[in-house]
Amino acid sequence: MRPIVLGVFASLFFAVTFVLNAAMEEAGGNWLWSASLRYFFMVPLLLILVGLRKNLGALFIEMKRKPMQWFIWSFVGFGLFYAPITFAAAFAPGWLIAGTWQVTIVSGALLAPLFFTVIETKAGLVKVRHRIVWRGIGFSAIMLAGIFLMQIEHAESISIKQLLFGLLPVLIASFAYPLGNRKMMQICEGRIDAYQRVLGMTIASLPFWILLAVVGAITVGAPSVSQVTQSFLVAIFSGVIATVLFFMATDLVRGDMTKLGAVEATQSLEVLFALAGEIWLLSIVFPSPLAWIGMLLVVVGMIIHSTYSQKTKNKLLGKG
Repeated sequence: MRPIVLGVFASLFFAVTFVLNAAMEEAGGNWLWSASLRYFFMVPLLLILVGLRKNLGALFIEMKRKPMQWFIWSFVGFGLFYAPITFAAAFAPGWLIAGTWQVTIVSGALLAPLFFTVIETKAGLVKVRHRIVWRGIGFSAIMLAGIFLMQIEHAESISIKQLLFGLLPVLIASFAYPLGNRKMMQICEGRIDAYQRVLGMTIASLPFWILLAVVGAITVGAPSVSQVTQSFLVAIFSGVIATVLFFMATDLVRGDMTKLGAVEATQSLEVLFALAGEIWLLSIVFPSPLAWIGMLLVVVGMIIHSTYSQKTKNKLLGKG
């Protein structure tokens, strides 16, 4: 149950991203700066956290083991995740991005065949490739149905341009984030903790963020004070707190695709948290009864998904 709780709190802090990105876009902030500034601010914050825990040395030793893989999967997990998310904010409202992002529930499950677990047999160590847990995807479909109901009345009013540039980048991000996260867990094999892994991936992805910042400086000039401040808040709440909580949760269940899928399913609550934030801070229109039914389906689907995960665990342990 602990991984699920951590996942729920992570979704709360992740929701800050969608709300503040929407606010920055309304204020005229460019997505290139919204994306890069977050990770620039994350570096010193995480250096302090990991340094206080006296784990910097172990992290740098780990990064030296496979530097190219650190760069590639950090670029996938962070670069191809957050750059598309912030780009989409220029074409679609925060509620639509948060809703579309929940496709990651299914995206993560579909990635299972790309990973394997090493088990010991009489013939020696054998790599067993993971399989897609179709029942888990079925539970996720309940949440996706709820998300559809939440967004259907709004989706009718958007243009084709908003649909393509607001949704397709988020679909890319929905695959990139779990792929990068899982690949890094596989590479590190539990030798470093969540704080170290987030810092390592942030450092490894810096060349990409520097490139975006340079393009931003050339094309739109320097960011405003407001955008810098809000990016700093995103870095704290979403980049550090939410990411560390989520990585801690996934670390606890690494190697088990069913439980990993349940943790990733908790991120469906971002829709509720983002909606509450936009109503409070941006004064968006209050949801209709149909949208509230959708929210209920999201919560019910998450509960069913996590319950199934716990039952599966108990059977494996001989408790049920």
